[in-house]
Amino acid sequence: MKKDIVPAERVSRIQEYYFSRKLREVAKLNSEGADIISLGIGGPDRPPHKLVVDTLCVQAKVNSNHSYQPYVGIPELRNAMSQWYKRSYGVDLDPVTEVQPLIGSKEGILHVSMAFLNPGDGVLVPNPGYPTYLSVSRLVDADIYTYDLTEKGGWLPDFDE
Repeated sequence: MKKDIVPAERVSRIQEYYFSRKLREVAKLNSEGADIISLGIGGPDRPPHKLVVDTLCVQAKVNSNHSYQPYVGIPELRNAMSQWYKRSYGVDLDPVTEVQPLIGSKEGILHVSMAFLNPGDGVLVPNPGYPTYLSVSRLVDADIYTYDLTEKGGWLPDFDE
């Protein structure tokens, strides 16, 4: 007996990714003669500088660069992240136990939400905010409470509100 594959019901609560729509709009404008540089998804749509390409070519020939990194990231990266937080925010982080490099912010938001949110838990989502906050909150059946970030308020939350 043939049975159709049906997506999970929770998938129906997820809308098209915001940046997918924006990239389509940018492509349309560019096809009409505009020259828009898109930084919308964290990666430019233009080639990197020649120095970057040259460095990548050199590093591609280093045998030790051809393997997965450890799941916790290489020590040099974790140390650099820890030092950056100290310089930028005055925050001390232990690079061994308090720093976890990720492949992207969506991965981190998804994993933290999946690990800590249960159906009905409340989630504060800023507006404007990163689209993934809404998507993953819907995915885990959390109750979403939006709050506005305004220019007048310096784009910071109004905790009294």
